[in-house]
Amino acid sequence: MVNLTVSPDTANWMEQNHRYLMAAIAQTASYLQPDGSTLAAPEPIYPPAAIDQLSQLFGLSRFERAILLLGVGMELYPQLAALIVANANSSQTVSPTFGLALSHLPQAHWSAFTAESPLRRWQLIELGGATTLLNSPLRINERILHFLLGNTQLDPQLIGLVTVLPTELVLTLPPSQQTLVTEIVTLLQQATTPPLIQLCGYDTATKQAIITAVCQTLGWKLLSLTADVLPTDLHQLHLIQTLWEREAILRGSLLLLNYDGAPEVTESSSAIPAQSNAMARVMETCQQPLIIFSRERRPIRQRPIFYFEITQPTASEQRQLWVQMLNQLPDHTAAIQPEILIPLVNKLASHFSLSPLAIRTICTQVLSGQSEETGDRFSERFWSNCLNYARPLLEELAQPIRTQVCWQDLVLPDKEKHTLKTIIAQVRQRAKVYEQWGFANKGQRGLGISALFAGASGTGKTLAAEVVANQLNLDLYRIDLSSVVSKYIGETEKNLRRIFDAAEQGGAILLFDEADALFGKRSDVKDSHDRYANMEVAYLLQRMEAYRGLAILTTNLKNSLDQAFLRRLRFVVQFPFPDALQRAEIWHRVFPKDTPTENLSYQKLAKLNVPGGNIRNIALNAAFLAAEADAPVQMQHLLQAAQSEYLKLERPLTEGETKGWN
Repeated sequence: MVNLTVSPDTANWMEQNHRYLMAAIAQTASYLQPDGSTLAAPEPIYPPAAIDQLSQLFGLSRFERAILLLGVGMELYPQLAALIVANANSSQTVSPTFGLALSHLPQAHWSAFTAESPLRRWQLIELGGATTLLNSPLRINERILHFLLGNTQLDPQLIGLVTVLPTELVLTLPPSQQTLVTEIVTLLQQATTPPLIQLCGYDTATKQAIITAVCQTLGWKLLSLTADVLPTDLHQLHLIQTLWEREAILRGSLLLLNYDGAPEVTESSSAIPAQSNAMARVMETCQQPLIIFSRERRPIRQRPIFYFEITQPTASEQRQLWVQMLNQLPDHTAAIQPEILIPLVNKLASHFSLSPLAIRTICTQVLSGQSEETGDRFSERFWSNCLNYARPLLEELAQPIRTQVCWQDLVLPDKEKHTLKTIIAQVRQRAKVYEQWGFANKGQRGLGISALFAGASGTGKTLAAEVVANQLNLDLYRIDLSSVVSKYIGETEKNLRRIFDAAEQGGAILLFDEADALFGKRSDVKDSHDRYANMEVAYLLQRMEAYRGLAILTTNLKNSLDQAFLRRLRFVVQFPFPDALQRAEIWHRVFPKDTPTENLSYQKLAKLNVPGGNIRNIALNAAFLAAEADAPVQMQHLLQAAQSEYLKLERPLTEGETKGWN
């Protein structure tokens, strides 16, 4: 990219530029004098006048430059109109034409009038209507006129479509992201043809910070166009793209095509969206260095493309960012004592994966509202703000589960409870073991904490996940694998990738319900669909092993799962069908303390041979029956509710289960 544009910082340059432009117009107009006398060209100025910058930026010949000056002269040089009329021998002709230029200007050549010439390719001039090309009136383009006068306003046809983004760095990037900046800068500097560079990932703010750093390093500006405003009409699309690229040349700018947030084109689409067609056309035909923001990779066929996956800073970099951002808020750091700051930073960096912008935003939010809070309450505000920041992305993809259940609400044998507590301990201590004790240096494979909760429906698998989430003070999201799995090749992996990428920020606990939908016995590869089905399973296990948070799979049919997959899970917790003692304990705990009860026999209720999920349904329905009767919950209400529940289960309610209830 050639960048000769000059910022007219002083009135002195503006005045010199105007004098030079008027002298250049007068010198060009002198070629139209009847006596054949011509004026000498004006002496160049420095920084170069806008007309000289423009000529070099677009590679204008002397003849093309003179045509452009004729167009400017019609706006600024009153004497030119009279000279044009005199040479045309017609009072009706008051605009310069190609024919006039060919007849009077030096070094004239026909190629200046072709559609691919710089004057017409970049719409530096506009043609009026006429019966022949040579007689078509010429007019200077409005944006070019303003440029030649030293003004930098955006082309009127691009207003509302293109945004001039600031290129002043507002964040210090961590080393891993600064390395990407260096790679992109090198690529742009060494490319022999305009490169196409795609930044993939969900964090638009980090991608923009990286490109801002690139532009600052190169001294370029940044022009952004969002894909959703691209016209689908080919003529309009070509016009907007031409003006956008022209603006980049005039300003010395890098082009950014932002496709973040747009729906991805998938195999299941009934038709390729016209917007995606327009974007692909721009990518394949753009003649300037182009940056694309997108969540997924968008391959194209007709030119090479360079991909960069944008990930969050490492845990150690995030610790440094937390300290750095807090130290940039000097009015508040006095209240943050080292004995609070260091454990807080370690805890936040080990559980959350946040961008530099997110960390700064959270620090500002918490500290701007800080009163006299210290200690645990102060740390809780940071924790809750981190959770709130990360929630919106994941809530688009999964169902949040928010309850306040605790260990007292969960009835399980001691062995299974011990396993759950081990899971909690590993999530809490993973930063110490992986990073401080060096296990992460041995390799990243197998560092994810994954668990399988297996048992019949209603035995407490989801309740146990809720208890774990509350003990860790982390969000819990349920993902229905049956809705994630797609029959279209490659879409299951895309769905899973979006979920894991979004969950990484908030360290959320992911609960994959109905794992049987994906984790059945591996089938023999008989066709391409069998092969891709096995690839989907492998991809999920790979992401679970690399996921920084906790991923839980649930299944009602453990025996239907492939043993090879079970070996790759760190924990397997079997949820047994509760015996009579456990059912009595569940009945004892199922009613909230504010629920009025009367003469309930938990031993008799325990004779109902159902798991905890059904017990809760019976208790809840009995509570509604009692409320309608304006009475406390009694055995008669529970009997009626049990009959309804058994009817739903298509099971007979035996006399042995309800003997002695009345």
